[in-house]
Amino acid sequence: MAQTPPATWQEHWFEHNQLLNLKFYDNDVAVYYDNDVSSSVTWPYTYMGDVWRYVKNLYGGFGTDPHLFAVYHTGKYSGGHPSTYFDASHDNRNVIDVGPGPWTSGGTGNDLDISTHEVAHIVEGASKGIKGSPAFSLWGDSKWAEIFIYDVYLGLGKTSEATRWYNLMQTSTADLPVAGTHWFRDWFYPIYHNYGGSQVLNRFFTLLAQYFPKSGSQYSRDMNWGEFVHFWSGAAGVSLKPLATTAFGWTSTFETQFNQARIDFPFAYGTGVASVYKHCNYGGYVTALGVGNYTLSQLQNMGVLNDDISSVKVNSGYQIQLFQDDNFTGTSVTLTADQSCLVANNFNDLASSLKVTAAGAAARVVTEIPTDNRLSIYPNPVTNELRFTTSQSITGSTLRILDVMGREVLQTRFITNSIDVSKLPSGVYTLVISDKEKHFTRRFVKS
Repeated sequence: MAQTPPATWQEHWFEHNQLLNLKFYDNDVAVYYDNDVSSSVTWPYTYMGDVWRYVKNLYGGFGTDPHLFAVYHTGKYSGGHPSTYFDASHDNRNVIDVGPGPWTSGGTGNDLDISTHEVAHIVEGASKGIKGSPAFSLWGDSKWAEIFIYDVYLGLGKTSEATRWYNLMQTSTADLPVAGTHWFRDWFYPIYHNYGGSQVLNRFFTLLAQYFPKSGSQYSRDMNWGEFVHFWSGAAGVSLKPLATTAFGWTSTFETQFNQARIDFPFAYGTGVASVYKHCNYGGYVTALGVGNYTLSQLQNMGVLNDDISSVKVNSGYQIQLFQDDNFTGTSVTLTADQSCLVANNFNDLASSLKVTAAGAAARVVTEIPTDNRLSIYPNPVTNELRFTTSQSITGSTLRILDVMGREVLQTRFITNSIDVSKLPSGVYTLVISDKEKHFTRRFVKS
């Protein structure tokens, strides 16, 4: 049973000194007004509860008290601010405190935007039981909030608000890291759209909590730009260095930071059928590779340095061919099994390009995978989580996976743009997404 919020609450932070009155509460939200907020304003009762429930379902809990304390003023304090359960200043509660008002829109437009914006700060500052926002110095007060607001509107089915916000964000710019940077348009929305929607946002905070330096229950320092791109690449499952180059520019400092981050936090980007490592015995940074041909520039965009591979892992049924020179030229070595140190092959720190191919029957399977341009899937081959995007909305669709004999082995309803295939045996499958009007199919290899 949720705790019962107090009937009144005396503000005692910053310049705030209002006596707040509890207007509504349920198991997830407690809404407080000062005496200047009209009692006819009721939309926060439902909306803020829906937002907080959505947040907790996606990111997990935020402390022992399940409530979001949503505080509303009218004509005071200009904007708003958040606080989290880590902060004694707000009685260790998750709080949004907003002041302009008069909140009479009925729950549309800027009234929603400012309220949701403050919740974004709670998420960035207290997710996964860790206090702090290591990326705040990079994305500032609003850039993370922009994609958060968009995701919340979509998640709550407020498609008109999501469209309004999307259109508004097309011209939104910031001076970080350079003047005129389009954070939403060129960075966050492409990540969100292409690599898992709400789940990619959650994966970023999961990786932070797992890997980033902490002192007790709080982060011990801010991130640098290279670390920022590395952690978002981990969340997306692909190297985002090319996207970062387009969105932010790419300096020699970023490059140094990025390469160091991959050493300091050696998680792979997604899954593949082969992995290459910086050091012998699978040490240093790791890059997961799917079937394909990788020139030096492609490897560098994925974070693999020239002449820097010292060990490899190769899944059964696949092979990796390392070339001493770019564009698949020069001396080469082909490996069909794990190699803990390429010194034994006289190929340590020599690779400048490489090919990953399927061997034998597996090779024939891969070349037979058809293309449906309306449906994109990745990674392919896949080990755990198959992600997908479509050219049309698939809300309400059924997701089915068929084996090579056409037998259904998994069925679910569309919730997010991903599906867990970790329990499927290795083999070739077909993903089928369908409703009454649309039908998409795409084959993939489960490694």
